[in-house]
Amino acid sequence: MINFKTIYKVLGTLLYIEAVLMVCCLGVTFYYREDDTFTFLTSVFITILAAILLKFLGRDSNNNLTRRDAYLVVTMSWMAFSLFGALPFLIGGYINNFTDAYFESMSGFSTTGATILTGLDTMPHGLLFWRSLTQWIGGLGIVFFTIALLPSMAGGSVRVFAAEATGPIRSKLHPRLSTNAKWIWSVYVFLTLACIGSFIMFGADWFDAVNYGMTSTATGGFAVHDDTSAFFNNAGIEYTCTLFCFLAGINFTLFYASIAKLKFRNLFKSSEFKLYFSTTLVCTIVIAMALVMANHYDIEEAFRTSLFQVVTFITSTGLVNDNAGQWPRFVWVILALLMVLGGCSGSTSGGIKCIRGVMLWKNIRNEFRQILHPNAVLPMRIDGMNVPQQKRVTLLAFLTAYTMICLLAFLVLIAAGYDNTKSVTIILSCIGNVGPSLSIDVGPSMSWVMLPAAIKWMCMALMLIGRLEIFSVLVIFTPAFWKEN
Repeated sequence: MINFKTIYKVLGTLLYIEAVLMVCCLGVTFYYREDDTFTFLTSVFITILAAILLKFLGRDSNNNLTRRDAYLVVTMSWMAFSLFGALPFLIGGYINNFTDAYFESMSGFSTTGATILTGLDTMPHGLLFWRSLTQWIGGLGIVFFTIALLPSMAGGSVRVFAAEATGPIRSKLHPRLSTNAKWIWSVYVFLTLACIGSFIMFGADWFDAVNYGMTSTATGGFAVHDDTSAFFNNAGIEYTCTLFCFLAGINFTLFYASIAKLKFRNLFKSSEFKLYFSTTLVCTIVIAMALVMANHYDIEEAFRTSLFQVVTFITSTGLVNDNAGQWPRFVWVILALLMVLGGCSGSTSGGIKCIRGVMLWKNIRNEFRQILHPNAVLPMRIDGMNVPQQKRVTLLAFLTAYTMICLLAFLVLIAAGYDNTKSVTIILSCIGNVGPSLSIDVGPSMSWVMLPAAIKWMCMALMLIGRLEIFSVLVIFTPAFWKEN
């Protein structure tokens, strides 16, 4: 049986936290003396009422979550956060229909960065801060954030963490999950503060620095200006953004063990990091050469622009400093592949993750050996650790499901009248939580408002499926999930 009382209790606790986050935005509104005070007061009031109701429904719960409960509560948490996160957009009148408001909110919490809004330069500061805050909280995970704050939220926290964590292989810094969560969040906060300070050092005002600092370390991509990073026209800011997006794409457990403990060599001992680093370097050089030869950029501009775009695409950040839609077509293919690959597992980035790329390569290499030595037992080792057979089967299932979902969504968009390029890049952008597309009318810095409502709901589903890595969402739609035994 599904333990609905405990699920209600957990969701109520999470909504209390979301209400507190809205109060932070209310503080920004008071500071700038803007007229969206009513918007956030009403949003806080409605969210708290819902939290009280859920806590009431969850009274007398046994405070224990089974594996099925964990998968259900994670999916419902992201949907509920997005639902109430849409309130400021609707109540303030900045978005006039529920579909678009929910799209904006889901895009924020899933760190996708695809936006409905235009005219960001004229938006009130409180609303812009709310958009950035949704991405910052969604960066490491809503439930993971709560586990760090409230380790006794409910029994079965390890199962909840497993349902929300990214990557097929998960490492821990500490045996206790709550301590592990706090250490990882300390790395996240440190990167955010360092990013904010660097933005200020290169001339950004504090509000821009805070917002871009949050969305860069969350690898989200929401901006507070219509021109995104190009607004600053500042090479120092672009290099700063590139650096922190790249750092946020590293496995945070590895980052802590290597940087905090001053063991930098550990980074280059990791097969996943080596693939992440080498892919970024090679793609940057190839695209820079293409921009110099085809678009006549000077060398520094070509390197800076290509590095920025490669890093923001592979980490699924989605910030732009140029219109990649005007670049040579083969560059689009490279950027699309970077959308699929993504950063490291255990980071804030999207995509299938580099660790799966490493596993896939080793699997292919083993197959060639197996052809020559049919009776050989060939283990798969990553960084000295054996990968069990079950992980290899899971990898195959994940890649198959990922491909089938993309093909199905592609057919839907083709049937809706979209061309091949637009369809592919929209799908990869959503399921990879990247944000920008490479087509002309849904381009890197364009609004997604022109998509039909049905397509937007499909995109939202892809965002959630991509953020929770497919199986955590799809498993609740299987008949076996709802069987009593």
